[in-house]
Amino acid sequence: MILVNLLPHREAARKRRREVFFATLGIAALIGLLICAGVYSWYLAQIESQRGKNTFLKTEIARLESQIKDIATLQAEIAALRARQNAVEDLQGNRNLPVYLLSELVRQLPDGVYINSMKQDNQTVLLTGVAQSNERVSELLRNLSNNSPWLTKPELVEITASTVALSQRDQRRVSNFSMRVGLKRVSDPKAASSAPANSASATAMPAVAAKPAASAAAKM
Repeated sequence: MILVNLLPHREAARKRRREVFFATLGIAALIGLLICAGVYSWYLAQIESQRGKNTFLKTEIARLESQIKDIATLQAEIAALRARQNAVEDLQGNRNLPVYLLSELVRQLPDGVYINSMKQDNQTVLLTGVAQSNERVSELLRNLSNNSPWLTKPELVEITASTVALSQRDQRRVSNFSMRVGLKRVSDPKAASSAPANSASATAMPAVAAKPAASAAAKM
C-alpha cells in the first residue's frame, strides 16, 4: 500500500528554519550587546584612570611650580647678597684709590710740571696745572698713558700760554693746562697686581701740594 504525505512539510521546514534564524539572530544581537557593554565599561575604566593620572599630574605640577617660585625667590636673594658683597668688596678695595692716585702723580710728573688742583668725579680725575713748556705737558701725557698701572686714557682738555712775572724785569712764559685722566679700579688685574708695591711706597709718599702759578714759575 502506498502512503502519501499530504501535510505541508515544506512550509513546516521553512518555519523551522525561520525560527532558527531569528533565534540565532537574537543570540548574536545579545552577544553583540554584551561585547559593546564590555568595551564601553573598559573605556570608562580607562577614562577614569586617565582622569586620576591627570589629577595627580596637576597636583604635582602645582607643587613643582610652588617650589620653582621658592627657588626663584632664593636666587633673587642670592643675587642681591652677591651684589651687596661686590659693593662692599669694591668699597674695601677702592678706599685706597686716592693714595694710589697721589702716588702715581708723584711718580709720573716730569720736571717742570706742577699740579695746581685736581678734582675726582667717579673714575675720572681733572688735573689743572702749569708747565714750563708744551713739551713738558706732552711728556706728562705719555707717562700717564704708558707708564701708570692706575691711570689710563689721559685727555688734554685745554692748554694756554701765559706769562708769569717773577719781578718787574723778569717774566717767564709758561703753559697752563687742564687734562682728564681715568682712574682704574682695584678689580682691574693689572692695577691689582701693582697695588701692594704702590701701597708700600705710598706710606713714604710726599703730598702733592697745590702750588700757585707764580711760585711754580719761580722754581723753573
